Amino acid sequence: MSELQASLLLKRQLSELQSHPVEGFSAGLVCDSDIFKWEVVIIGPPDTLYEGGFFKAHLIFPKEYPLRPPKMKFITEIWHPNIDKAGDVCISILHEPGDDKWGYEKAEERWLPVHTVETILLSVISMLTDPNDESAANVDAAKEYRENYAEFKRKVTRCVRRSQEEVE
Repeated sequence: MSELQASLLLKRQLSELQSHPVEGFSAGLVCDSDIFKWEVVIIGPPDTLYEGGFFKAHLIFPKEYPLRPPKMKFITEIWHPNIDKAGDVCISILHEPGDDKWGYEKAEERWLPVHTVETILLSVISMLTDPNDESAANVDAAKEYRENYAEFKRKVTRCVRRSQEEVE
């Protein structure tokens, strides 16, 4: 897969998302001259603690896309067990393809070239709906989610409120 093929694939996916928007997120480029760097806004899923939030993130695609996964980083502050304190998303489908050297994930749970921006973002929305506190990127958030849900909820509510203020 060449850089040219990767950029054509990403242009096609961007065009598809712009002509047929998917509920729950919007996507565009950070800068029109760089197809490998996207800015997305994930709308907090209904009936979750994140409902009403507008969470901005960047997707950075490698030149070897779709053979290798993009990296995803939230720019908006978000408190979640599977998003580290720097905003990096830890979700199986964004992990390099192949077997997990620690044996935690099956190869088919990790990155596969069939994934698209849409499937990535729908997986992240699903992650917001149902955190995996057993595989935490943010150990403090995972511990709080399990042991002090009221405090976890308070922090998430604060992040939602701040995200709404940033949009205004």
